[in-house]
Amino acid sequence: MKILIDIGHPAHVHFFKNFIHEMTKKGHTIQITARNKEMSLELLSKYNIKYTPIGEQKHGTFNLMKEWIKRDFQIFNLARKYSPDILIGIGNPAIAHVAKVLRKKSIIFTDTEHAAFANGITFPFADSVCTPSCFKKDIGKKHIRYDGYHELAYLHPHRFTPNPDVLCDLGLTERDPFIIVRFVSWNASHDIGHHGINDKSGFVKELEKYGRVLITSEGRLPEELKPYQILVPPEKLHDLLYYAVLYIGEGGTIAAEAAVLGTPSIFVSTLAGTIGNFIELEETYGLLYSFTDGSAALDKVIEILQDPGSKENWRIKRARLLDDKIDVTAFMIWYVENYPRSFTEMWEHPVVQYSCASVPGDAP
Repeated sequence: MKILIDIGHPAHVHFFKNFIHEMTKKGHTIQITARNKEMSLELLSKYNIKYTPIGEQKHGTFNLMKEWIKRDFQIFNLARKYSPDILIGIGNPAIAHVAKVLRKKSIIFTDTEHAAFANGITFPFADSVCTPSCFKKDIGKKHIRYDGYHELAYLHPHRFTPNPDVLCDLGLTERDPFIIVRFVSWNASHDIGHHGINDKSGFVKELEKYGRVLITSEGRLPEELKPYQILVPPEKLHDLLYYAVLYIGEGGTIAAEAAVLGTPSIFVSTLAGTIGNFIELEETYGLLYSFTDGSAALDKVIEILQDPGSKENWRIKRARLLDDKIDVTAFMIWYVENYPRSFTEMWEHPVVQYSCASVPGDAP
């Protein structure tokens, strides 16, 4: 089978990396195209994944529209030469458009309900749209739901074992309490009009009372916060998240990653309450809390940090989640290798039957 995957964000590299390696080992041929956004290209190189660079991140609605149109043409030209059987992406308009024009099959993964514009120009052209079962919107007859989250494609225990070496790089041990804080740029198309923590400096000063504060940021930090900023290689961030006593920030992906790793996680954004997987992580599993403003979040942060049993409680909650959820990479492999029969089979059986014990091809 010949597959084309387009990477638009660093999180997409993590989502697809195990799928790419395992499908390649099975003898499938995979062409990767990648957008130069943050650490995407660096991550692909770190994981020894060959790629063709296409475009780079643009800011502003008009520039983003121009970029998407250009990507359509670039991916079309590559796909016409490569002639893939299936094109795959995450919330990716170009993949859906090109597949439709070339009369190929497209599979779109997404977990972002609020990306209204991107979804609106992607879903109508896709053959199949795969989402976590907790996705809040109904996409119709092409909608496939699975019992997992994007983050469990690379942070499920079948796929991830934490490495404490990253702690040594930062002068830490497993006994040292530290808190990871994430600030985002709010430049993504689905972030426009939203915000997170306003008084960043005051917030960090409060956190510092409970442990060392480590900041990762998409944008430029105020001078007084620069001493807290860390430059951890992106492939090591998940190891660091696993050992942290708490994650708090505006970054939704990292909030979900911390939660499924069993680290207390606080998401601060005006998007709180609109994202299906966050709602489930909070209301069903108690692994994550969402707030629309920093002051309300700080009360919950202090409550968690003052409880010496918090970390162990989160590990227990994580175990419950893992009992309910699947190895998403195993699902992806089964679904793509058996497509379109897999699409029909998923529609014929209730999603509840696709537990981690019953997804065909799940890792032992």
